[in-house]
Amino acid sequence: MENVSNRVAQLAVSETLAMSQKSRELIAQGFNVINLSVGEPDFNTPDFVKDAAKKAIDENITHYSPVPGYPDLLKAISDKLKRENGLDYGTDQIIVSGGAKHTLANVLMATINPGDEVIVPAPYWVSYVELVKLAEGKSVVIPTTLESNFKITPKQLEEAITPKTRVLMLCSPSNPTGSIYTRAELAGLVEVLVKYPNILVLSDEIYEHINYVGKHESIAQFSEIFDRVVVVNGVSKGYAMTGWRIGYCAAPKWIAKACQKLQGQMTSGTCSIAQKAAAAAIASDGSYPMMMRDAFKQRRDKVIERLQRIPGFKTNVPEGAFYIFAEVTELLGKRFGDELISDTPELCMYLINHAHVATVPGTAFGSANFIRFSYAASEEELMEALERIDKAVQELR
Repeated sequence: MENVSNRVAQLAVSETLAMSQKSRELIAQGFNVINLSVGEPDFNTPDFVKDAAKKAIDENITHYSPVPGYPDLLKAISDKLKRENGLDYGTDQIIVSGGAKHTLANVLMATINPGDEVIVPAPYWVSYVELVKLAEGKSVVIPTTLESNFKITPKQLEEAITPKTRVLMLCSPSNPTGSIYTRAELAGLVEVLVKYPNILVLSDEIYEHINYVGKHESIAQFSEIFDRVVVVNGVSKGYAMTGWRIGYCAAPKWIAKACQKLQGQMTSGTCSIAQKAAAAAIASDGSYPMMMRDAFKQRRDKVIERLQRIPGFKTNVPEGAFYIFAEVTELLGKRFGDELISDTPELCMYLINHAHVATVPGTAFGSANFIRFSYAASEEELMEALERIDKAVQELR
């Protein structure tokens, strides 16, 4: 008898991970696949971070860790939030988890009751609506457009609010669009939120350090709503530490306490060695994230320039992260022989099968006529991938 629970049955499979799996299968068959589907820096973890991990092993820091995190890591995060963001969070307001995804799940599970509504601007990161499902909430999706630079307006926010609204999920810099909310734009959203004191804001800031337009702006900076904002961050993107699985939230004490209670029963404290590595990263001078940011910006510029010469692709100029979210409406309805490209999942399958380039369909992000690809790859790979895509697109009729 193979009856999985309803909560698992209703979850969608992550399309980013599915495309990565398809890439691995083709590579195993001997094909030269360029994988632009995964959201991972192609840089290695800096040596000083690895040294901190080796030191932790040598010092036998290999036992159970405290559920919320080691005191030195909590202090490093608290200091970072004050130093870089002007935010005052005590160490008792911070919970370290097994990645930012785990952190998001903790916060939603700790604050959402069945039927509560969560406002999710689209395009959204693939796991947002699935995590809301897992918490038995209901996602209320606000669509945005390429012309609006994929950002919601205060009017859209207010129109989406109902008596059941519990959380607004915000991601800036954004996955999948690279869009960044300015301080003025955030202030406009805050003006609306002030009227609704029961709404929490879950602010995903994992791409904070990959910002091409200036200082990172957190919605937590607004004192009017500070006591109901949860800041989510981690070391995966900014320090090339995806495999170390360290994320964290900084939150009102009651939410932090609830997350600690939940995590204590589900996973306990996260990896002791990874925590010591993360403490070294977060306490550092920030030169490594800046180096990566500069490299990503150079790649972005080259990719945008090349994309403009491929028929059927429209894009904004991403202000952060390392993704292009391109509109491909003109390509839908075309054919390759007897093969009809009717939607973006079929377009992405066409590109991986015929061009051997892995991308992700916009349906995974709540925006059907788009595809996402990452430029966290070498310039050589990126230019080769775009040449292949250009050739494949030219063959559609």
